[in-house]
Amino acid sequence: MGGWNLIHFTGFILLSLLLLSETCLASVRRFGSINPGFEGAQWDWIDNNGLFLLCNQSVFGFGFVTTPQDVTLFLLVIIHMDSGKIVWTANRGSPVSNSDKFVFDDKGGVSLLKSGSVVWTIDTGGKTVSAMELHDSGNLALLGDDNGVVWQSFSHPTDTLLWNHDFQQGMKLESEPGSNNVSYILEIKSGDLILSAGFKTPQPYWSIGRESRKTIYKDGGEVTSASISENSWKFYDSSKVLLWLFFFSSNVDVNATWIAVLGNDGVISFSNLQNGDSNGLSATKIPGDSCSTPEACDAYFECSSDNKCLCPSGLSSYANCKSGIVTSCDPSKGSTELTSAGDGLYYSPLAFVSPSSRTNLEGCKSSCLGNCSCVALFYQSSTRNCYMFDRIGSFQNSDKDFSSYVKVLSDGGSGSGSGGSRSKKWFPYIVIVAISTVLLICGLLYVGYRYYRRKRNSPESPDSFWENLSGMPIRFSYKDLQTATNIFSNKLGQGEVIGGRKNYDQTESSEKSRFPSYAFKMLREGKMKDIVDSEISIDDADERVSTAIVVALWCIQEDMSMRPSMAKVVQVLEGLCPAPQPPTSATMICAGPSECKSDDYISAELLSGPR
Repeated sequence: MGGWNLIHFTGFILLSLLLLSETCLASVRRFGSINPGFEGAQWDWIDNNGLFLLCNQSVFGFGFVTTPQDVTLFLLVIIHMDSGKIVWTANRGSPVSNSDKFVFDDKGGVSLLKSGSVVWTIDTGGKTVSAMELHDSGNLALLGDDNGVVWQSFSHPTDTLLWNHDFQQGMKLESEPGSNNVSYILEIKSGDLILSAGFKTPQPYWSIGRESRKTIYKDGGEVTSASISENSWKFYDSSKVLLWLFFFSSNVDVNATWIAVLGNDGVISFSNLQNGDSNGLSATKIPGDSCSTPEACDAYFECSSDNKCLCPSGLSSYANCKSGIVTSCDPSKGSTELTSAGDGLYYSPLAFVSPSSRTNLEGCKSSCLGNCSCVALFYQSSTRNCYMFDRIGSFQNSDKDFSSYVKVLSDGGSGSGSGGSRSKKWFPYIVIVAISTVLLICGLLYVGYRYYRRKRNSPESPDSFWENLSGMPIRFSYKDLQTATNIFSNKLGQGEVIGGRKNYDQTESSEKSRFPSYAFKMLREGKMKDIVDSEISIDDADERVSTAIVVALWCIQEDMSMRPSMAKVVQVLEGLCPAPQPPTSATMICAGPSECKSDDYISAELLSGPR
C-alpha cells in the first residue's frame, strides 16, 4: 500500500514539474529563431509585452501588440524596439484577443487563430520549414531544410519599407484605410514606381518618373527595384544599374535607419528610427504638394495651396458641396445631368491616366451621360481629350485649360444645374413663395389695423346684466360721466351756465371783466337778475334761479375750505337745506347743528382729490 502512495506522489511531482516547465518556457523570449512545435497566446508573454521572438541584436521584436483603438485587441507585428514603431503587421484588419494563439506547428505551418478559426497564415507552397528567424534587418523569414528562404516578410510588406529592403516589381505597399475607407498603393509597374488611390478603378497620382526632385544617373531605363540607403531612395533597372536617386535628407549617415511609410492620407513620409521623436521625421514628403493626393479634401471640394478646403463655385449651392451621387447606375435614383464644377479646376490623376476619347465638349458630355458609371468628366480643349471617372476625389486649383463637369440628379437635391437650368427651374417657385409670404404679412397687418380702429371707435357696450335687475340705480357710461363732469368743472363752477358769459372777458369794462367778482357785487347790491343771462326767460317768483346763483357763488370761494361738499350742494338744490348768502370771509354755511352734519366741511385737499 505504501509503495502505491509513493508512486502516486512521484507522478504528481513529475506532472507538476512538466506543466511548470512548459509555462516557464512559454513566457521566455526566444532570440534569433524558433522551431516547429511552438505556440502561444498574448497572455503567455504578457510579462514581455507580448513579444516572444527578438533578433540577435534585439533591434526588432516579433509578437503581439495592442491596437490603437482597443487595448483588449491585438495585432501580430514586427516592431522596432527602441522607437516602438511597427514596421510589419500579419493580421491587419483582423485583431485577436489575448487568448488567441499563434501556431508554428510540427509540419512547419504558420497561422494565427481567432476563436479556433484561421485569420492569417503563410503559404509555404508545400515546402518543408525547419525554422523561423527574425533578422537584424527586421526581415522575418521561414527557412527550409537547406536553410534556403521559403517565405519572408520583405516580400510581403504592409505599409513600411525598411532601409536596405529591396523593393521589387510584384511587391506593393498598401496603407491603412483612410476616413473614406480608401487605401493607397505603391508598386512598380511599367518600369516606374507609381502611387495610386485604391478606388474600384485605381487612380495613379504620383510616379518617380514624373518627379522633378529626383537626380538622374542614367536616363531611359526602366525601374525594376528600389531600396533605401543612407539618406536617399535609389532606383535600379533589371541589371542593378542605378537610374535615379531621390534625396529625402541632407544628413548623410551610413548608420541611420531610415524607413518610408505610406500613410492613410496617401502621402509617403521618411523617418529615422534612431531618433524616435519628431526630430527623426524628414520634411521631404511624396508627393511634394499636399493637394496632389486624390483625397486631400473631401470629394468634390477644392484644395488650395495653403491646405484649405473650399467648395468650388459651381457646386456651392449643393448641400455640403456634394452631388449626392456615388454611382448613377441605379435607375431608381432618377435621371441625371451634368453641372459645371467651376473654372480653373484640376484633378491630380489626369497626368497619369489615358483619355477616354478624343472629341468635342458636347461629345464628351454625351459620352458621360450615356455611361452610368461616369460620375465626373474633364475636357481639355487644346487637345480635345475627354477624361471620364467612375469616382472622384478633391480638386486642385490650376491654370490648365480643363473644363470639369459633375453628374447630378436632375430632380433631386438642390443647386444649379447645367447651364443654370436648375436655377431656372426653381426660380418661379421661389418667386411665388416670396410673394405669397409678403401678401400674407400685409393681410395680417391690415386685419389687425381694422380691428384696432373698430375697437377704438366702437361705443362702449356696458354689461346689461345689472340693469335688468329691478331697483338698481341707473348705470351711466364713461362718456356720459365725462360729459357731465366737464360741464360741471368748466361751466357750472364758473357760473357760465347761468351768466351766459366767460369767467374772464377782457372786452367788458373793468368792473365786469372778471365775472365772479361782478357776481358777488351784484349779490350784495341785491341785483341778482343782472347776473342771469338775458337770453334765459325766468319766472321772477321762481326761487330756484337765486338758489342756483347762491350755490354757484359758494362753489367758487377763493378759500377752498369755504366751499361746500357735493352732498351739501345737492341738499340745497333739492330744497332740503336753505342756501345762506355767500360770505365775504370764512363763515358757517348753516346756522345750527340741525341744518348741518359733521361732514359738511371738507378740507381743500379732499375736495381736490378723487371722489
